[in-house]
Amino acid sequence: MAIVRGRSLIATPLSLAITISLLLAVASAAVFFEERFDDGWESRWVKSEWKKDENMAGEWNYTSGKWSGDANDKGIQTSEDYRFYAISAEFPEFSNKDKTLVFQFSVKHEQKLDCGGGYMKLLSGEVDQKKFGGDTPYSVMFGPDICGYTTKKVHAILTYNDKNNLIKKDVPCETDQLSHVYTFILRPDATYSILIDNVEKQTGSLYSDWDLLPPKQIKDPEAKKPEDWDEKEFIADPEDTKPEGYDDIPKEVADPDAKKPEDWDDEEDGEWTAPTIPNPEYKGPWKAKKIKNPNYKGKWKAPLIDNPEFKDDPELYVFPKLKYVGIELWQVKSGTLFDNVLVSDDPEYAKKVAEETWGTQKDAEKAAFDEAEKKREEEESKSEPAVDSDADDGAEDSDVEGEDAEDDSKVDPNEDPAASVDDDVHDEL
Repeated sequence: MAIVRGRSLIATPLSLAITISLLLAVASAAVFFEERFDDGWESRWVKSEWKKDENMAGEWNYTSGKWSGDANDKGIQTSEDYRFYAISAEFPEFSNKDKTLVFQFSVKHEQKLDCGGGYMKLLSGEVDQKKFGGDTPYSVMFGPDICGYTTKKVHAILTYNDKNNLIKKDVPCETDQLSHVYTFILRPDATYSILIDNVEKQTGSLYSDWDLLPPKQIKDPEAKKPEDWDEKEFIADPEDTKPEGYDDIPKEVADPDAKKPEDWDDEEDGEWTAPTIPNPEYKGPWKAKKIKNPNYKGKWKAPLIDNPEFKDDPELYVFPKLKYVGIELWQVKSGTLFDNVLVSDDPEYAKKVAEETWGTQKDAEKAAFDEAEKKREEEESKSEPAVDSDADDGAEDSDVEGEDAEDDSKVDPNEDPAASVDDDVHDEL
């Protein structure tokens, strides 16, 4: 089954070879949903009224952004600061049982995001799209999340038995102001891969990298460490003996460089004694040297046993009623742009889509961004206050005038100096 929505293969400026390869890929791939945000995209997406009554629902802009690799390739961008955003699109319901699930989209944070998300969701069952919001249950939540210096990672949250489970591995996300493609691949063997810009950043298993099921094995709660188990890796050398006279070495000795002061009077000051200094020969309390313990068995660990609470689920990876794709997020600073959304069963087709879109435009977008940054820096330099050369000349003239300058700088003895200081502080505030 191939469902192609929201895109036009013919209208894109591709070479003939790329176009043919994509057509062949479409023929073999099941494309459940694809959105390039061409003309008419609003008929496929429903803007939620979530937070509208509170005047906290943000508006979406249809744009290619401030810089792009193709001004005609547009997406949807958050446009208002301190707002909630929620929008979704429906596709024919399907199950990923016995199929590979591929969820992919591109996102660009033009605002140099300080704190906010750039993730998307896959939802199952029946959803009131007009009420779609933060409390709406979802099946998959995936994409970059940035907040401050500590959170700069890719979210990969899977819902299992009505519980949202966050991936346990740390997957760093991109933090610049350019477009990047995020891809999540979930396979029937319960393995997964996370790609950024067609490069695999993480892979593993649903069993190990999410806490979806109880562990297959646990430490035996009945096991106890044997009494003769030796965990000391090093022991004192029994053949090492304390050197003769070691305990007679004093901690301090008289300073050999000290001299009795010339004005020291023994009758009045008492008998002079040299001050003491740490004895370089003193090595502290004697301890036998350490050697490897021949009886060392390592740190004791309880043996693993099969977990009686574990019950395997061969359909752990299955989402049986996938039906919607949505964006739901809160942004302190707006400017995140989403584009090229894909839900498919073919990682190779997803790779081709990424190369056709992001891959063919990334260099031009980087050049456009660099040019925009150059103009911004030039404008900022123009807006900086210029140095007043006349003021400098005046200062030099006052130095030459000598006595008059000194007289002007004198403080009036009848004036309260604290008053002038307070005025200066007030002006600064």
